[in-house]
Amino acid sequence: MATSSKKIPKTFITFLIISFLIWLLITFSKEYTTVITYPVNYNNIAQDKLLQEIPIKKIDLSITATGFKILRAKLATKKINLDASRLRKKSASKFYFLPRNQTTKIQKQLLNGIVLEEIMQDTIFLSLGVLTSKKVALKPKVDITYHIGYDLLNQLKVTPDSIVISGPKDQLNSIEHLNLSPLTLKGVKGSFTEEVSILKSEKQKNLKFKNTKVTITGKVDKFTEGTIQVPFIIKNLPENTNLTILQDKVEIVYVVALSNFAKVSETSFIVECDYAMAVKNEVGYLIPKIKTEIDFIKNIKIIPSKIDFLIQK
Repeated sequence: MATSSKKIPKTFITFLIISFLIWLLITFSKEYTTVITYPVNYNNIAQDKLLQEIPIKKIDLSITATGFKILRAKLATKKINLDASRLRKKSASKFYFLPRNQTTKIQKQLLNGIVLEEIMQDTIFLSLGVLTSKKVALKPKVDITYHIGYDLLNQLKVTPDSIVISGPKDQLNSIEHLNLSPLTLKGVKGSFTEEVSILKSEKQKNLKFKNTKVTITGKVDKFTEGTIQVPFIIKNLPENTNLTILQDKVEIVYVVALSNFAKVSETSFIVECDYAMAVKNEVGYLIPKIKTEIDFIKNIKIIPSKIDFLIQK
């Protein structure tokens, strides 16, 4: 004997689904009070203090919100930042603070529509050790190549060029500088500012850095070659000695940025020849040397490099 089964109408299934969705919408639209556990960060611990033990990683917050907001908060729980800048002392290394004093700050970190009713933890304890501090230089590691005809106007600038670090005294004594993450730039033909990180080795994980990133800045310009005729001075020449020389000027060949080209003039250079050195070395020529230093002029060359002379009798 064959058995027959009745199929459930599709309209009935559709009705059930719609009814469930309406129920879900009504239920989750209502407000509820519940407790949600949030992970926490501890911010603004004093520079001369270091956590010796891991404090509690989570706090429980009693909140009021719609079901939708509560669900969203549970699915995407963000970390709550707790301010540890104002601690009360319980013992030599034991400190504490009252989370309820930060109710306003915590409320601002919650999702819109969530009302903070109560912080379940009354007191949070922190175990802190005293650190010593030291100022150390930052050492950049750069690999920069410039487009043809371009170069730095002046030295690279690291900001800041040193930082204050804190940690156990014996560990600080072995640190003379901190390395920066490598900076590589190719074909540079414009000024730049790049942010790099301060590197911390595994051995330095307990150290506290006042900064974690610094900027490296370089002013770049197009450079050109220039030439100029400049008179020279003969020094240490005895009063009764007269020299015959075939020229009274030398040619200076130099490289300078286009932005500084107009600043270069004959007065930019003082060239001297030391007669006493010629006598000492027993040679019949003078060696011209630049006595002035101008930081924006590069690759200076004097032509000729030797100036012949005759002594008049």
